[in-house]
Amino acid sequence: MSSLLDMVRDAIDDRVVKRTASELGTSPDLAQNAIETALPLLVGALGRNAAEPQGAQSLFNALHKDHGSSQPTDVLSSVLGGGGLGDGMKILGHIFGGRQQRAEQGVSQMSGLDGATAAKLMAMLAPVIMSVLANRSRQQNMGPSDLSGLLGGEKRRIEEHSGAGGLMNAVLDRDGDGDVDFADIAQNVSMLGSLFGRR
Repeated sequence: MSSLLDMVRDAIDDRVVKRTASELGTSPDLAQNAIETALPLLVGALGRNAAEPQGAQSLFNALHKDHGSSQPTDVLSSVLGGGGLGDGMKILGHIFGGRQQRAEQGVSQMSGLDGATAAKLMAMLAPVIMSVLANRSRQQNMGPSDLSGLLGGEKRRIEEHSGAGGLMNAVLDRDGDGDVDFADIAQNVSMLGSLFGRR
């Protein structure tokens, strides 16, 4: 079966990328690059949180309570129409906690988007990821431990790629609130495309 990252990217086709670019006020190429930067970070953060039983249970509860009946296409239509951003920001807060600003900074520096636009993109993507994950969980009758295993595998796959793994580890594995220099990681950002089989 396709990875979670691949399933999310399949939902974000060229038409969606163009609409996302329009919503963000940027070019399709820059939007595509930013999406491919943000998605592994978001999925990796979910994997980190779900590594502990309590985190996996909380994610399981959230998927079934708030995302159980949502379809990725409907969620995409909503966020591209300007809806759902508030929910997206709440999801980011749950996923990253005190690391949210650092995550937005990393996506901004590695993609070329300004900070506010990177934050908006991540808030658009977060509900889509949750919807895809909820659908997969429902179809495969997953419990919390199954979610932990799935997302742990996704996180390990991301760690194997220097661009995506470097950003994820810089954001998730550093303590403190100091600024992170993403310049060296950004040199490997072209590696991100290999996670998705770039078009």
